[in-house]
Amino acid sequence: MADNKKVYKCRSIVRGSGAGEAVVSKDAMCFYLTDPTTGTVIERNHAIEGKSISGKVLVLQSGKGSSVVQADGFYQLWVRNNLPAAIIIVVPEPVIVSSAVMVGATMVDRLDDDPFEAIADGDYVEVDADAQEVRVWKGGKAAD
Repeated sequence: MADNKKVYKCRSIVRGSGAGEAVVSKDAMCFYLTDPTTGTVIERNHAIEGKSISGKVLVLQSGKGSSVVQADGFYQLWVRNNLPAAIIIVVPEPVIVSSAVMVGATMVDRLDDDPFEAIADGDYVEVDADAQEVRVWKGGKAAD
């Protein structure tokens, strides 16, 4: 095993898998406040304002907003193929979970370590919700 790789157990919320560069936010997030054409967070003063979540592994505190706007945000990203590759969430409240289920966005929680300690922006992360496992390469994954 590479020195910079760590494997964590987790709980599967929405089955599937995804991998990519990590984007980390301790702020709650409303997916409606993301530009669906680019996946860029447009919410003013959000921790990841200006960053794209498209194809990334999003590490997130929780969701916020009503079921209508959250579901529409997920849907608009989904139809434009700009959803995150996977979501690791700390507080899986019902609105964000049901929105992720609606579009099949891979989602996990309950990492066996604090995700904000285990994962930083730019780390390479593989989420396998079916195997209930998250693999993290600190600083990025070296070419195979």
